[in-house]
Amino acid sequence: MIHRVFLGLGSNLGDREVNIRKAISLIGERVGLVIRQSSLVETEPWGFKSENKFLNGVILVETTLTPRQLLKTTQRIERELGKRRKHATRRSQCSMFNDQCSIYLDRPIDIDILLYDDLTVDEPDLKIPHPLMEQRDFVMIPLREIQ
Repeated sequence: MIHRVFLGLGSNLGDREVNIRKAISLIGERVGLVIRQSSLVETEPWGFKSENKFLNGVILVETTLTPRQLLKTTQRIERELGKRRKHATRRSQCSMFNDQCSIYLDRPIDIDILLYDDLTVDEPDLKIPHPLMEQRDFVMIPLREIQ
């Protein structure tokens, strides 16, 4: 079965545009056909302070992967493109997605699963739709562009 998935992409370390283009290429190879791609928008960091602005965009992909397979595949792509544990969002003794407890860091690439068909997933490490996307213009503006 073919599923329609919207993925959010962001980068604020290194050559941001190259990082995003490489991620899109790898997603096309490993996840599925990239159907649409938003414009890239430059934004201030959200949830933390940094001198490095982000480039953000959203893509629509058709995939046969399950949500769990999609998460594992996008995390592998992030690692291959230089994202390390230290770049990931850290949460210590906090509930998942509680922004009062989050420490966001600069990162070469970030890939978020925003929407997967009309599916809702609520697992500790996988939330679909992405629980914070509606609070983030850097997600919603590119998402509306291609939805």
